[in-house]
Amino acid sequence: MSVTVDGDKSGLVPVRVRRILRGPRPEKVPALVGTACTLIGLIDIAAGVFPRFRASRMHAVAEVLPGTLGPLSAALSLSAGVLLLLLAHGLKRHKRRAWRAAVVLLPLGAAAQFVWRHSVLGTLLSLALLTLLVRHRGEFTALPDPRSRWRALANFVVMGAGSIALGLVIVSAHPHRVVGSPSLADRLEHVLYGLFGVEGPVAYTGNVDWTVGYSLGALGMLTALTTIYLAFRPEHPAARLTDDDETRLRALLDRHGGRDSLGHFALRRDKGVVFSPSGKAAVCYRVVSGVMLASGDPIGDVEAWPGAIERFMDEAKAHSWTPAVMGCSETGGQVWTRETGLDALELGDEAVVDVADFSLSGRAMRNVRQMVKRIERNGYTTRVRRVRDLDDEELERVRRAAAAWRGTDTERGFSMALGRIGAPGDGDAVIATAHKEDDPGGTDSPYGDLKAIIHFVPWGPDGMSLELMRRDRSADPGMNELLIVAA
Repeated sequence: MSVTVDGDKSGLVPVRVRRILRGPRPEKVPALVGTACTLIGLIDIAAGVFPRFRASRMHAVAEVLPGTLGPLSAALSLSAGVLLLLLAHGLKRHKRRAWRAAVVLLPLGAAAQFVWRHSVLGTLLSLALLTLLVRHRGEFTALPDPRSRWRALANFVVMGAGSIALGLVIVSAHPHRVVGSPSLADRLEHVLYGLFGVEGPVAYTGNVDWTVGYSLGALGMLTALTTIYLAFRPEHPAARLTDDDETRLRALLDRHGGRDSLGHFALRRDKGVVFSPSGKAAVCYRVVSGVMLASGDPIGDVEAWPGAIERFMDEAKAHSWTPAVMGCSETGGQVWTRETGLDALELGDEAVVDVADFSLSGRAMRNVRQMVKRIERNGYTTRVRRVRDLDDEELERVRRAAAAWRGTDTERGFSMALGRIGAPGDGDAVIATAHKEDDPGGTDSPYGDLKAIIHFVPWGPDGMSLELMRRDRSADPGMNELLIVAA
């Protein structure tokens, strides 16, 4: 039932009809358009590959969707499908460049459909999608992500592999038109030749040769063109800590570093940083796969944290990145959630040792005490020094040992890892090393009598925070306990 109040005629129109006339909510448009491009791209690819699909009722639907250029244009259908799939993700993430590309492609697609296929419905759908994009252009303002020339290589590998796989499907999609019984090796050879526009060993009857040849050539052209574009477009490198940024962060740590045991890890060189308007606080972060991940609490004066967090959120919004935080304190979690609306999840507690009260005596420390005594009886000794007190030769030996004893090829660390030992400016860091001089294999080892390493970074004026623990796999168990006690 509709109701009008004070002569308002809007009540005469059903609610559902009004919603349809208004169209989708602006914030829903990017996801809607991106999903539409994904579905259309998949239909275009299927229509270009499978002959039965082109003759089916489903293809009648594909005929009226933007990007489909006709049942006889398999190569163009494949190209349109792949490009739409590549474009869809950027549209979902509100990317301005993806919007520009779509605004250019849609009218061209509409004109092609009207001239080549006389498809009025397909043309109207293309123009409707174009109208939606133009009307809600304010939703597509995100800046490009950080990128480098490596994206071109990654595109070549991924697109090349995808083109070969799709090419094998194309070559095998016409079993009744194949001359003879070509092997898998013959089909793969045909695909590889076809990507370069050269005819391969597989032969077909009828006009299938042309369809397969043009389709493979289109895939090869797409792989080449997208790789060339990524290789020569302007580079936007990932955020890195500059010398000026590091100087400002060290000044903040000198004044406020005592409250945050993880503050020194903000000095990782592979992090970016945003400062509050006053310059009294900063948030360090890294961007991976569209996520802008902050490392723990902001650095600096707690009163200036909201300003730094606001800058962080503005940067995330400008690039359409998803904001997140890892490794913050309880106070930091309260400020982050209050200022941003993010949810907090407790992941664990921090173990803090008060050196003045530390002792191995007592029943609670019996296991640690026994292990340390046993290792010392086995001939192990320890040395605890500032990094600045190690000579260049020993420092290099420590670095090589730490890299060799790492359990995986790639270092894993973000909020609680510095990723370097003995860099300029890190002279206050502490290194505890374990040695065994009477080890028969010690003279043959490239690391001498060195058996284990623990590295600490400064925490305020009178504390230190654990950065890494590494040991020789052949050393006795308990090396970490020994070095922690020594430190």
